[in-house]
Formats: sequence, structure tokens, C-alpha cells
Amino acid sequence: MVRIRLRRVGAKKQASYRIVVADSEAPRDGRFIENLGFYNPRTEPETVEINVDRAVYWLSVGAQPSDAVRRLLVKQGVMEKLEALRRQPAQPAA
Repeated sequence: MVRIRLRRVGAKKQASYRIVVADSEAPRDGRFIENLGFYNPRTEPETVEINVDRAVYWLSVGAQPSDAVRRLLVKQGVMEKLEALRRQPAQPAA
């Protein structure tokens, strides 16, 4: 199964995270498929940057977000975009 999850980067006790698409069996900081953005909880307010188009794509093909990433996606409005995309009727191929 493909998951969207956090990958820890940064020095000891100064963690920041990359939001990545990875196989669920890959190690936390190991191999990943694509980097979608980053999350830094140490800034005030916390910094979040996500490539919304790619996140919507991965969610639409079945990638499952972790709980922490789901919270970030909801905050950034990605889940609303996904729901709007699902509500649209399919366009016939020309």
C-alpha cells in the first residue's frame, strides 16, 4: 500500500519533516516515491508547504495519508479539493 507520511529531517532536537509518498513497508526515513512538500513545527506559526496538485493526484489513485499528514492536508484545503474533484461528473474522452 502507498502512504503519504512524514519523513524526519534536521539535526537532533531540531526536527522538521518532509511530506513524502512512500510504500508502507519502507523505513520512516528510507526510500520514497515522491516528495510533496515540507512541514516545520518549530516556527511560529508552524510552516507547511504542500504541492496540492500532486497530493490530490496521489490521494485520487489510492494513497492513504497518515494521521498527522491528514491533519495537515485538511488544514491546507487539499481534502476539500479532492472531494470537489470526486463530485464532478466524468468527462467523456474526445
